Amino acid sequence: MTTSNGKAPVLAVLQLSGGNDALNTFIPYNNPLYFDNRPKVRIPEDQVLPITDTLGLHPTMGPLKKLYDAGKMAIIQGIGYPNPSRSHFRSMDIWHTCEPTKVGDEGWLGRTIRDIDPKKENVLTGVNFGRGLPRALSMAGVPVASVGSLETYGVLTGIQAQDQRLQALETFSRVYEPMLGKEPVQAYFAQTGLDALEGADILSTALDKYSSTVKYGGDDVPQYMKNIAQTHLADLGTRIFYTTAPYNSFDTHAGQLMNHTRLWSQTSKAIGDFYQDLQEHNATDNVVLLVFTEFGRRVHDNGSGTDHGAGGVAFVIGDHVKGGLYGEYPSLEASKLVEGDLQYNNDFRGLYATLLERWMGMDSTAIVGGTFEQLDFL
Repeated sequence: MTTSNGKAPVLAVLQLSGGNDALNTFIPYNNPLYFDNRPKVRIPEDQVLPITDTLGLHPTMGPLKKLYDAGKMAIIQGIGYPNPSRSHFRSMDIWHTCEPTKVGDEGWLGRTIRDIDPKKENVLTGVNFGRGLPRALSMAGVPVASVGSLETYGVLTGIQAQDQRLQALETFSRVYEPMLGKEPVQAYFAQTGLDALEGADILSTALDKYSSTVKYGGDDVPQYMKNIAQTHLADLGTRIFYTTAPYNSFDTHAGQLMNHTRLWSQTSKAIGDFYQDLQEHNATDNVVLLVFTEFGRRVHDNGSGTDHGAGGVAFVIGDHVKGGLYGEYPSLEASKLVEGDLQYNNDFRGLYATLLERWMGMDSTAIVGGTFEQLDFL
């Protein structure tokens, strides 16, 4: 599958680690139940950026509102999965592996990269920016380059001597062993580690090919989004990009009003800058960005923040996205809540299937573990 500019479609993913609060992100600003449940942790109605007569975005999300108004952002309401877990690790593992009933050892994007490039002809088919390798990208035999920063050559790059490379692999195997077990870790790194290091070294060449008038912020997410733009513009053949907000940064149990404002100010500007950067280089046509989190927060605040919940909100952004609202906003009525949480009404695997089939041009069944209702945002 190719887009109108003749290039293969690219999927970028931004993970909001920690459980972003859906209610204070996409806000039912004139619903009295919102104010009843959020006596301390709420956004005043006159500060909300209205999307409809009843729903609006957090006041710091102006760059995303601009994309929505341009028809380039889909808001996926009530995203989640059956029998939700409030554990960060378990819930994110479910999102990463599409395995809600068991601990999976293959990431959905690892499977995707395998199917895109079964002969492993390009070690940069999948690239992660950030610390470690998200399980979404992990699969034995599938190389994925993972770097902390192009500017500093990241955590895996700049290792030239073979013994130094092997030492790096041993270090990273100790990181992954608690999650995957000793044998899978050894197998994974034996088959993919050196390829991943080679890919990380190649990535450093993207810097020499990049110039832009866009000024990104200095925090992690803006810099990671800049790195994705730099790599995409270098035409290295990458089809899957991934990055993550700093570990559990969206886990706003306390001080949420200040922290959530800071987080979304950084994140929305980073996304806006990323899109502007690609637009400046006429490179938006074949990119779609998914923004997701592992769960929402509880409906009732705890006086200073919000605790782990269930149903959340996701965003999909791109030139080929049909902007609008998808799914129904979950009810805030007490009888419709699930143990005090928003009920999901869109299975995230249907969201994945939509991206895989309608954007990437792939069969999603084996990747997401079944057939799920797709959405019409592409």
